[in-house]
Amino acid sequence: MITAKRLDNVQEYYFSKKLREVAELRSRGKDIINLGIGSPDLAPPPQVIEALNNALSSNGAHQYQPYKGIKDLRDAIADFYKEFYNRSLNPETQILPLMGSKEGIMHISMAFLNPGDEVLLPNPGYPTYSSVSKLLEATERNYELSEENNWLPDLEKLSKEDLSNVKLMWVNYPHMPTGSVAPESFFDEITAFAEKHEILVVNDNPYSFIQNDEPKSILNEDSLSDYVMELNSLSKSFNMAGWRVGMLVGSEKNINSVIKVKSNMDSGMFYPVQKGAVEALKLSQSWFDEQNKIYSRRKEMILDLIEELGCKAAEDQVGLFVWAKVPEGKTSENIVDELLYNKDVFITPGFIFGSQGEGYVRFSLCASEELIETALNRIRR
Repeated sequence: MITAKRLDNVQEYYFSKKLREVAELRSRGKDIINLGIGSPDLAPPPQVIEALNNALSSNGAHQYQPYKGIKDLRDAIADFYKEFYNRSLNPETQILPLMGSKEGIMHISMAFLNPGDEVLLPNPGYPTYSSVSKLLEATERNYELSEENNWLPDLEKLSKEDLSNVKLMWVNYPHMPTGSVAPESFFDEITAFAEKHEILVVNDNPYSFIQNDEPKSILNEDSLSDYVMELNSLSKSFNMAGWRVGMLVGSEKNINSVIKVKSNMDSGMFYPVQKGAVEALKLSQSWFDEQNKIYSRRKEMILDLIEELGCKAAEDQVGLFVWAKVPEGKTSENIVDELLYNKDVFITPGFIFGSQGEGYVRFSLCASEELIETALNRIRR
């Protein structure tokens, strides 16, 4: 069979290929320490697991569920946004639970993009924005981010360009992979930018509680613009990556457009997973505080490791990763391969996030202190 042309420019996800290589090395007896993947190794809250288990025996638990999620989950998302972001949302019309926010990237793109429409993508940025755009035959258009500008887009510069064919723009703050945080004023500025140029701007926001004391939302406090939406997720903040629970929030008009796609692609989220998510969203600030104590200790150790490698990293980064500049004269791939083949430690090269990521590497905090200590000792040998 000849594959669809849409696959001609889409490569297998980097981690899908590289982790096969890591698995092969392990099969040959190599004890590889994985500091590359952002899959939380900590357990979900115990009350969340209890809620999931209790829901298994509920009436209708194993039947199809509503495409928009159960009412309890939408209400919990609304309460969560009010509690932590001070944003009021209508759970009936402005919230759409998702099977992970990654699927939301595809759903949103399918709902709003036609072949040839331009999409503004952060460079460096999450590779899925690019691959989804390719799959839908949209035209990618990178906007460059730099360390000198705190990894924020230059909206003034963008406004001077011809944006007439741009339909969608992805932003991601707190930013992955760099860990930078956008000031409150940025979200007001980019909303004004979106409305002026009639571009749908989507903020991908799964890291706002990790090592970050001031979670922010792109949504306006007073009204929802039809040109702004936000993705969020329970994967990172509640150690529920494998559960696949996310959410999309925005105006009723835009949510309804995305439902047209989503309702033709799945038959609702498993009921016990939704009940577990409800319990997670009820947790207080103390949950995040305890998680961040763990990540803070790990980050200190990773910074020691980075220094040992001759790399440099800003200490005020947030999120699940540490982004580091490689020594002069080396590439990100040089560092990654040296560590993997000589020290049995796997990290992520910056180039997979775009050309602006070259010269940087990314370290995950999703490993125990013992594993990080072992990695540090290997590098010192």
